[in-house]
Amino acid sequence: MQTNVDILSPQPTSNALATKTLTFAASTWLIIATAGQWAFGFYILLFYGKAAIAGDFEHWNKVLPHGYVPGDWKGNLIVAIHVLLAAIMVIGGPLQLFPSMRQYFPVFHRWLGRIYIFVVFLVSTAGLTMVWTRGAVGDSGQHISISIQAVYIIVFALLAFRYARRRQFAAHRIWALRLFMVVNGVWFFRVGLMFWLMVNGGPVGFDPETFSGPFLTLLAIFTYAIPLSLIILELYFYAQRKQTTGLSFFTATIIFVFTIIMGIGIIGAAMGMWLPRV
Repeated sequence: MQTNVDILSPQPTSNALATKTLTFAASTWLIIATAGQWAFGFYILLFYGKAAIAGDFEHWNKVLPHGYVPGDWKGNLIVAIHVLLAAIMVIGGPLQLFPSMRQYFPVFHRWLGRIYIFVVFLVSTAGLTMVWTRGAVGDSGQHISISIQAVYIIVFALLAFRYARRRQFAAHRIWALRLFMVVNGVWFFRVGLMFWLMVNGGPVGFDPETFSGPFLTLLAIFTYAIPLSLIILELYFYAQRKQTTGLSFFTATIIFVFTIIMGIGIIGAAMGMWLPRV
């Protein structure tokens, strides 16, 4: 099965159906993730951009507590940079995963990759600054988890860039995909939270006022510190290498399940958070 998605590069296998199923599962996941990420990116630009153009910076605080602090121009600038670059990151990141972009627009692919690496460095460091100096919502468990994520981002970005410079493109793509998974931890957190709220009909397992509780702690751990997205990606790589029928079908099933969860979460986030605020 041919595909236009870089996350997929199946090797010859004795079981064509298993390979096709695994390929289709990963293709479906990436298409839905890309649509959701672009929706989130445009929401960021519209919500924060409109407020900035109107000079109503305090409007940011409706979504990002302490996002704007009167008189703190340095901190406000860090927040603005973080938000702008986050939008660029979620819109531009998925483009890097399509081979057609690299094949037909190689110069664009290289420069977007360089910009992406630079952006994730800035976003991760700005995010750390905001978490530990601006009184971010949530408990210490969430703050520690997201700080661990920043370490993943920095290490994976360096490795992806290193292998690209050495023209070891197979290794580069693997680390770029790993980087993509950890970079989008905040997005996975939001989508996972909205799925939970939709399934339960409201907040369960956490206090919405303090934004803390066992569910949010576990969600932070498994999206930031021990990201399930990365674990599933590694399982996908392993299934490709082994090329056994059972493992391929099992991995495809796991990917399909998380794709459904992600899709429900994206719809919930779009209807409950993104569209009403723009």
